[in-house]
Amino acid sequence: MRNFILGTDWGEDCDDAVAVRVLARSHKAGKINFIGVGINTHTEYSAPSLYRFLEREECIIPIGVDKNCPKTDWQNRYQPRLALETCKKDEDFEDAIRVYRRCIAEAEGKVEIIEIGFLQVLEMTLLSEGDDISPLSGMELFEKKVDKVWIMGGKWDQQGGREFNLSYTPFACRAASTVLEKCPCEITLLGWEIGARLITGNTLNHNDYLYQVLVDWGCPEGRESWDPMTAIMAVIGDENEAGYDTVRARVSVDPKTGANYFTPDESSNRKYVVKKFPDSYYSDMVNRVVE
Repeated sequence: MRNFILGTDWGEDCDDAVAVRVLARSHKAGKINFIGVGINTHTEYSAPSLYRFLEREECIIPIGVDKNCPKTDWQNRYQPRLALETCKKDEDFEDAIRVYRRCIAEAEGKVEIIEIGFLQVLEMTLLSEGDDISPLSGMELFEKKVDKVWIMGGKWDQQGGREFNLSYTPFACRAASTVLEKCPCEITLLGWEIGARLITGNTLNHNDYLYQVLVDWGCPEGRESWDPMTAIMAVIGDENEAGYDTVRARVSVDPKTGANYFTPDESSNRKYVVKKFPDSYYSDMVNRVVE
């Protein structure tokens, strides 16, 4: 069975929660093995609220948080409600880089990584040295154990496009540049243009706690769907089967501005996706899983 780690800027938007449900439901159905999560933002409620959400999904897995990321108080719409339902505290959770390293090193077989937030945890895992978890460096772990990385990020309908996950902060720009340059395994990118104006979560039962997350965020009629579309594509494991054409290209992100650039190249192990079908095809696909 395919093993998955998720990286998320949990709390920054509510489509992360829809994506987490996609993975938790797929795990519960025996389609994937969901083995760990790294949160690449940091508030006092981040990890406790995600723990409670996963607990409700009957999917208890390791959760790490980027302890090097400065704590903020701006991601506080749905996190507090969930966090107050558990006795877990921020200090109960491990650093996300250690969670990534342990999940990769101890997995039976290869690992795939889905990134739907900032990329600094992935970057620092890739650049990490051997430790008590594994004598292998991050690069060696990736070469040996990581099969593929799926990223929600970039704006691939435009040279010089800038998208939130890859450009919001200086560390986001740097991390995206490093990962796209140095990661040894194949990367598929789903850009901003794919999920914009494509709504999911709008068919949820109003008694569903995921619906309450959307309400707390201010989206009772559903939310644009970048993150769940990336999760669904990764679970399916084949871009064409998930409804996309792909463009293989040499891709890069400016480490200072976060602007993305690409040159088509069939020999590249980087690719971005292009929709083949109307938006309703993808929204129906996501909603069937999360309802």
